[in-house]
Amino acid sequence: MSTSLPHEAAWRRFLPLSTLALAAGVALADQATKAWVLASLTHGERVPVTGFFNLVLTYNRGVAFGLLASDYWWKPYLLVAIALLIVGGLLVWLRGQVALLPRLATGLIVGGAIGNVIDRFTQPGVVDFLDFHLSGYHWPAFNIADCAIVVGVGLLLLDGLFASGPKR
Repeated sequence: MSTSLPHEAAWRRFLPLSTLALAAGVALADQATKAWVLASLTHGERVPVTGFFNLVLTYNRGVAFGLLASDYWWKPYLLVAIALLIVGGLLVWLRGQVALLPRLATGLIVGGAIGNVIDRFTQPGVVDFLDFHLSGYHWPAFNIADCAIVVGVGLLLLDGLFASGPKR
């Protein structure tokens, strides 16, 4: 005889603990690395690490690659609302997912989004510090949350393109 509650399976399907744990881990790692950079560097300071990689403290007040950066007082709230709508939509979508890859991908995306949302309320913008460059050309600086989001989206694309079996 099972000791589980009747609603337990539905709860685990709705918000798998592994996905939530991964999201929390990503958000914590993101915030920890940003705290270290904020304590170690001044705004705009560039610390060479290799011939193609620097640490640099910048604040992104826009979205990806600094798009939509402006000083409107309401813009951070709009960007936070959009991020939280996406997080909510992903968590609702996750209900119907049983495969591991979409759950992992969702955890990465949600954790990254939450990490960047925290910055919008606690910093002048999203803290970016990873600066890759080649022959004087610099990729826009980014952070751990951005990496998690990109990897998560990539995993969702791979799952959508190559996973076998029925799709919900």
